[in-house]
Amino acid sequence: MTAPNELRLLPWSGLEGKPCYLSTDDRRGYMSRLADNIEAVQLGTAAELLEQAAATLDDQDAGPEDLRRLAKELAGALRDVLRVATSRGHLLVVSEPHTS
Repeated sequence: MTAPNELRLLPWSGLEGKPCYLSTDDRRGYMSRLADNIEAVQLGTAAELLEQAAATLDDQDAGPEDLRRLAKELAGALRDVLRVATSRGHLLVVSEPHTS
């Protein structure tokens, strides 16, 4: 089983927004693949939202409600992308060969 310092941060939250972690030695297992797929969707959604943000900000007719909705969606996407980056950064550190 995975050592405690090698838990994978999953791309979703548990109860009360608390982080969820996966402990497994199988990076090709069902839960690892599910997490990989959800991360890919979250990153794709963030990229699409970034394009939408540029269009909305260029739209002279965009009102306060449009901008408020955009800010809320961007904040959610940023939260997801930050979680993916944290998880993947941790995986990189854990999987790097130790040089002594």
